[in-house]
Amino acid sequence: MTTLQAALDTLGRVDPSPLFALSLFPYLAFLRWAWRSRRFPPLALFGFGLTLVFVAITIAAAVVAQWRYGEVLANVDALHGGAESFLTLSNLLVLLGFSRATQPDPAAVRPDPAPIATDGPPAAGKG
Repeated sequence: MTTLQAALDTLGRVDPSPLFALSLFPYLAFLRWAWRSRRFPPLALFGFGLTLVFVAITIAAAVVAQWRYGEVLANVDALHGGAESFLTLSNLLVLLGFSRATQPDPAAVRPDPAPIATDGPPAAGKG
């Protein structure tokens, strides 16, 4: 076995649960910064916040999957799909928020000035 294989086998045995929990802290710091910066569209910011709802629902669904079915969440399609739908919803809100922010405000766009009426090109030799 190579050193790389041994390292990958060791990494494969690591329980990712603590890493999942620890990842919430940088995400909460990001949300705080995004909120205070006031540079994010409100709908996109709401979508980023809804990701926390996805995390809470995923944790609850994982507990139910283990308790009720004796399985991990990924093996219980109804619970897994229901939890993942909140991630889809949050991603959709982020997308809509940023896409609306990049479109010009129709109320702020001024109409083009009226074209100047001409009787056609100037005649040759006049002028």
